[in-house]
Amino acid sequence: MCYNGRRLSDVAQDGGWLVDKVRIGFVGVGHMGQMAHLRNYAQIDDCDVVAIAEPRTAMAKLVAERYGVANVYHDHREMLEAETLDGVVASQPFDRHAVLLPDIYERVKHVFTEKPLAVMPEAGAALAAAAAAAGCTHMVGYHKRSDPATIAAKETIERWRTDGHVGRLNYVRITIPLGDWVAGGWAGLLDAGDEPPGDLPREPEPTDMDEEVRRLYLKFVNVYIHQVNLLRHLLGEDYEVRHADRSGILLVAESVSGIPCAIEMEPYHTTITWEETALVAFERGYLQLALPAPLATNRAGHLETYEDPGDDQTPRRVRPEMPWVHAMRQQAINFIRVCRDEIDPPCNAAEAVKDLRTAQDYIRVRCGV
Repeated sequence: MCYNGRRLSDVAQDGGWLVDKVRIGFVGVGHMGQMAHLRNYAQIDDCDVVAIAEPRTAMAKLVAERYGVANVYHDHREMLEAETLDGVVASQPFDRHAVLLPDIYERVKHVFTEKPLAVMPEAGAALAAAAAAAGCTHMVGYHKRSDPATIAAKETIERWRTDGHVGRLNYVRITIPLGDWVAGGWAGLLDAGDEPPGDLPREPEPTDMDEEVRRLYLKFVNVYIHQVNLLRHLLGEDYEVRHADRSGILLVAESVSGIPCAIEMEPYHTTITWEETALVAFERGYLQLALPAPLATNRAGHLETYEDPGDDQTPRRVRPEMPWVHAMRQQAINFIRVCRDEIDPPCNAAEAVKDLRTAQDYIRVRCGV
């Protein structure tokens, strides 16, 4: 039986139906694990976080007590051996993915990780292949795709491109100054003071780059891979890097259908606000998307659309009101729906490999390597 798109059990209690909850295990409950992810999953009615795998024992105990998680394990292997799970949220540094995830793919049907997929595209491609071979769906955490304003922008772009009333898509630009990305999001963080193990296995550092190039590459994939992914999402197609200035401010690209596009990185800095924007320009109209700080809660992005189709029609400017839902919470809801096989991931591992290849291309063009 289904109700509002959700499967329900056939057991009645207190005059209502019990939701057949999705069983989730967490691998890692540090800063992002707690504040970007766990606190959101803990508020979803049809989700039950049943286990935590975390080597920092004292912190794991505090987190489990706060969020009502029944079982705590030292590592993911212990958890996977003992628990029957519908999905795993593995909130780990991205250089841990290549050595950690193959174990998890073999034991669960659904996995969520933060971006990027890996350090290098070769490791990312190996992960995507391993997930496919194991029959595991890997959702990669590009949370901007779950922002209500981004969702509305994407739907509008597709509609305009289909009906053609404002002409062809001419240009896409994303501007991403660095600012206060936390926006108070660490409030309530639990930390018992125990240090993480220093000997955890990690993906080897790239050997075809010198130290400076490697530093620039790692910063790019850690910070700007979000915009690399968002650009493809808004375009609705792949693109290739055409230019990268040596200062690191400008990436210029061209889509497969010839649409010019750009990412402006750190053209200025802010200390309090977060001013990430995207412009999607058509011949006779545009969309302006303004995105909130990644850890801001109960705050969606803002969208403005402008249509000037001509032929004596009055131009129209619209600023739709967005719900009080932030992208990280909606992303958690989306992963639960993925675990229920109701939707495909907003971004899967196979697509996330493309972001790493774009990052590699960008650093080659920028540094001339």
